[in-house]
Amino acid sequence: MLASLNKQLQELGLETQGNTPFIEGGIAVGLVALALTAGWYLSKYIGPKLRLMWEARAGYESEIAGRRIRDMTRRFVTFTMCGLFLAAYPWSDIAEVVLSLTIAVTMGLFTNDLIRGVRMPDWLGTVMGFGVFALGAIGFVGDIDTIRAAMDQVGVDVGSRRISLLLVVTIAMTAVILLAVARVLMRMANHVIGNSQLDGAQKVLGQKLATVAILAGAFVLGLDVLGIDLTALAFFSGAFGLAIGFGMQKTVGNLIAGIILLMDRSIKPGDVIAVGDSFGWVNKIGVRAVSVLTREGKEHLIPNEDLMTREVENWSYSNPNVRISIPVGVSYNTDMDHAIELMKQACEDIPRVLSHPKPVCWMLGFGDNSVDFEIRCWIKDPQSGVGNFRAAILKRVWDLFKEHEIEIPFPQRDVHIKTLPKETKVVLE
Repeated sequence: MLASLNKQLQELGLETQGNTPFIEGGIAVGLVALALTAGWYLSKYIGPKLRLMWEARAGYESEIAGRRIRDMTRRFVTFTMCGLFLAAYPWSDIAEVVLSLTIAVTMGLFTNDLIRGVRMPDWLGTVMGFGVFALGAIGFVGDIDTIRAAMDQVGVDVGSRRISLLLVVTIAMTAVILLAVARVLMRMANHVIGNSQLDGAQKVLGQKLATVAILAGAFVLGLDVLGIDLTALAFFSGAFGLAIGFGMQKTVGNLIAGIILLMDRSIKPGDVIAVGDSFGWVNKIGVRAVSVLTREGKEHLIPNEDLMTREVENWSYSNPNVRISIPVGVSYNTDMDHAIELMKQACEDIPRVLSHPKPVCWMLGFGDNSVDFEIRCWIKDPQSGVGNFRAAILKRVWDLFKEHEIEIPFPQRDVHIKTLPKETKVVLE
């Protein structure tokens, strides 16, 4: 297009050699405006669809996230179109500077939005955005080889390797960008697995394996991008193995024990367990420990290895139904059949009691002060509490006994004095 324009101007006898850079610069400004308009238009119509896709895949709904997705869409379209324009024609210096700076600015803003969008610190997004802008601007319109050589001179030699400012900056930027992308992928994977038809244990196991796979892939990709030979890490892998063998033995043991617990499904999130003095329901199975939430609101962190080696009482391992036993004593003067019917009625009046198996009431024995009974009934939600359930049953038994004038005895002792010393005087008041 520009070549045909120059040819037409030359046929008209107009000298365009001196004006060509300005003409191309004006055309570049128009193309930048076109890219910005296209980015705004597409972000207005595609941005909401991308937001819905993100919310469906990642399960994160936020107006801020929607605005950030629209901004990232606009900037992505802008620097992509400007990049195509820059590569399509051998522009003059002015036009190249206009297009290159636009690409650098929009790439820096896109990087800043990406870093902040994955919940990384705002200052890190600002630094990374400025770094991408600086590298892009220097790479397009400046002599980047001179800058790279200057940064490489600031460093030290360690064996056959050189640790320079250029290497540190490259590693830092690569790590941050890969970590940001990995966090996006992990959030999407966790949401997809969490909404699948798998049970609780399989979901947790799948999420952990997906997290490990994504992080491992990001690590290997980072090494490949940086051009680091894996054989160069042989020494560090040996040192890491020794660290695992000595200092990190418990940590790795807990990690493996947690994966085994999830694979054999002996303990799942939501199970009601008792380990030693800890009793509650499993809130989370972590990398190092299992979180057991008690009715008091306390969260006990039990190492995964302890759940593998110690005796664990799982109330809902194969069946969530749990039988609760509640002792009750009545007076010897009570109509026992009537008392049994009232205790059964008390169970039927509590919604949490299952109708099948039916609640029963057994006479256990004749105590010193009362006839001892035991109410046995079944519930299917022990995670909702056992102590509060017992309290509800006993309160209902108390109300029914009081209504029907059935006595609940308390301990009594009769003391008989056969003889008293002569010196002892008994004063009755």
